Amino acid sequence: MNTSELTACATALVEPGKGILAADESSGTIKKRFDTIAVESTEDNRRDYRELLFTTAGIGDFVSGVILFDETLRQSAADGTSLAEILSRQGIIPGIKVDGGAKPLAGRPGETVTEGLDGLRERLNEYYELGARFTKWRAVIRIDDHLPSRHCLHANAEALARYASLSQEAGLVPIVEPEVLMDGDHSLERCKRVTEAAQQVVFRALRLHGVNLEGMLLKPNMVIPGVDHTPQASVEEVAAATLALLKRTVPAAVPGIVFLSGGQSDAAATAHLDAMNRLDANPPWRLSFSYGRALQAAPLKAWLGKTENVTDAQAALHHRAQLNGAAAQGAYSAAMENG
Repeated sequence: MNTSELTACATALVEPGKGILAADESSGTIKKRFDTIAVESTEDNRRDYRELLFTTAGIGDFVSGVILFDETLRQSAADGTSLAEILSRQGIIPGIKVDGGAKPLAGRPGETVTEGLDGLRERLNEYYELGARFTKWRAVIRIDDHLPSRHCLHANAEALARYASLSQEAGLVPIVEPEVLMDGDHSLERCKRVTEAAQQVVFRALRLHGVNLEGMLLKPNMVIPGVDHTPQASVEEVAAATLALLKRTVPAAVPGIVFLSGGQSDAAATAHLDAMNRLDANPPWRLSFSYGRALQAAPLKAWLGKTENVTDAQAALHHRAQLNGAAAQGAYSAAMENG
């Protein structure tokens, strides 16, 4: 593990005004997205869609890295150039999702633990050779009146820490993602308490496993009430609660925090990020984004699987990336949505 290279890569991923595009949908997830536009989820169609995203002119001005799925990292564009190489030519760092998905946690109905540690060391070494320079692992934490259990938090924190340690051993920057879901009717305060508990356990495990904090990134949820809760919180309330929580849990050694959008609308995810950067212009870590649907929904709708729509789809992606790049510097306004 070269700690200076890990730190340099982690820092580059949160360069001011830039963030991460999450394009690591599993085969099942990308099929669901393609179903919404009546496009068959074939290998060629998935390749064409990802190529559309990655070849968008100027996208490297706002996107520092892209998280890929295993299939995508191995694919080549129509001209034979690997998709990872296309990203590198745009000045974008290729990354890879390495977890095996959330599975039922034994003895804990309604809770999950993320699997994928078996054979991970070998896969990480292969991904490095294929051009990846960072990784991502997602844990899923569900809230209700009784959940999450301490057992669930500790099981997922242990898996995240083992993954992060193995990634750094292979020379790859780990993005640690303990996601507290928006599903349910919990309050903002309840989300804050659960997210704080989850992150405290995660960072304790990371230290125990010797993870270099300067060579990793955190990908957390924002502190938001459940989707069924009334009333919903204002943009300012979400920003204040999220910042207060992070200052209690995330060491200053971590270079950056790249938020997931977690079911928010495109505009809401952008506005919340912007509000946090306005509320504190000099936080201990850089506050940026690692958005999937919040960046891809617009280009997917514009594309519709048609070659003649590629230019419009790329314009839609460029616009959303530009808005989030502005939000990462506290320079976004709602008026920019109409640009």
